[in-house]
Amino acid sequence: MKLAAIHHVAIIVSDYEKSKDFYVNKLGFAIVRENFRKERNDWKLDLRVGEGADAIELEIFAEPNPPKRVNRPEACGLRHLAFRVEDVEATVAELEQMGIGCEPIRLDSYTQKKMTFFFDPDGLPLELHE
Repeated sequence: MKLAAIHHVAIIVSDYEKSKDFYVNKLGFAIVRENFRKERNDWKLDLRVGEGADAIELEIFAEPNPPKRVNRPEACGLRHLAFRVEDVEATVAELEQMGIGCEPIRLDSYTQKKMTFFFDPDGLPLELHE
């Protein structure tokens, strides 16, 4: 078996418009597809970050009244999404100008690269990593 790359990651959100605004207007994801699924009474929003072979899609499913995410203690499953950036400090400054708070910047103890965390509107941890 030869897996080539991660094609997409899917998340469930509680507020479609708030999440769309966060990922598209604040984080800069491009919209690939946007569909209301009448049979399921939900929205499916496909987004893309990156270009060409490095592009990865984020599928957002907005379902009515999903259970809340358990962050503490951490549950099995997706722990967080990590984004590679050229400059963590500059990206943190941009996020903070938009009212998105970040944890203090620290060095990854294994890679010795700068990193930090912030959260999406539903509390999903998002990491910035140089």
